[in-house]
Amino acid sequence: MGKSSFLISFWNFMKSRRFLKHLGLVILFYLVVVFGTMFILDWSTNHGEKIEVPNIVGKNSNDAKTILEESGLKYQIIDSIYDPKKPNGTILEQTPGPTKMTTVFVKPGRIIGLRVSKKQKLVEVPNLINKSQRFAASILQNRGLKYIIRYRPVAEDASGTVVDQLFKGKKVVFGTLLPVGSTITIYVGEYVEEDAEKIPDLYGMSVSEAISVLEGIGFRYEYGCTDCKTKADTMAAIVITQSPEYSRGKEMSKSKAITFTGSMSPEVDEEKLNRSKSNQEFLNKEREELEKKSKKDPAKNED
Repeated sequence: MGKSSFLISFWNFMKSRRFLKHLGLVILFYLVVVFGTMFILDWSTNHGEKIEVPNIVGKNSNDAKTILEESGLKYQIIDSIYDPKKPNGTILEQTPGPTKMTTVFVKPGRIIGLRVSKKQKLVEVPNLINKSQRFAASILQNRGLKYIIRYRPVAEDASGTVVDQLFKGKKVVFGTLLPVGSTITIYVGEYVEEDAEKIPDLYGMSVSEAISVLEGIGFRYEYGCTDCKTKADTMAAIVITQSPEYSRGKEMSKSKAITFTGSMSPEVDEEKLNRSKSNQEFLNKEREELEKKSKKDPAKNED
């Protein structure tokens, strides 16, 4: 009895206007959503519109871009490939391929990826500094770069190694990209031993006097002071040691440096000081005689 009554009530509700009204609204809402979505998708995706992809392989990049734009398509260069046999900017590949070959159509505004040729291949400049001349030349050759070797005077320990690298007269650093076949100028250190000269006796001189003597002869030098606080103190300090030490007649290449040390309050050895003055007078007299001899015999001096 209860079950039969429920079924009768449910059936009466299904036939009621209220139920049919709400059912109609639900169906209407569903249709609006479905068909509205389909319309929007068709409009936004250009449904039903299709464009044939032209074949632009082998064409110049400028011509290819014009063809694509006239067809309603866009383009993007995705790679440049070194090919010395093709004119620069020739289209080598396109993605997607032409419709006549792939049967694939695309929507308006589709981006076509292009791979174009380039006649110059770029390579990184290697770091050649402190490398041997032979090793540097080998690296450049392996990368397809040419080179010119120049020499520059250097200290003995840097002889035979690359001290500078230039491209078109300017320094070129590691990692710079240059076309294959570019010429790099590498400067290789060359140690040239200068003429030997007699070592002066600097003991007892002020540092400034010692510098003047060494520069007059052409010696390189390094100096210091044990108890100086200012540069003026250093210049006025008295030389108490030098290396190599003075020895009458001892010579040394001017490419090497004489090192000496000064002090503001030295314990001066009078005997050593007198000897130093005598030695310096002897060297000065000897140089004056050589200069006079050179002036008297200019032809020999030129030889």
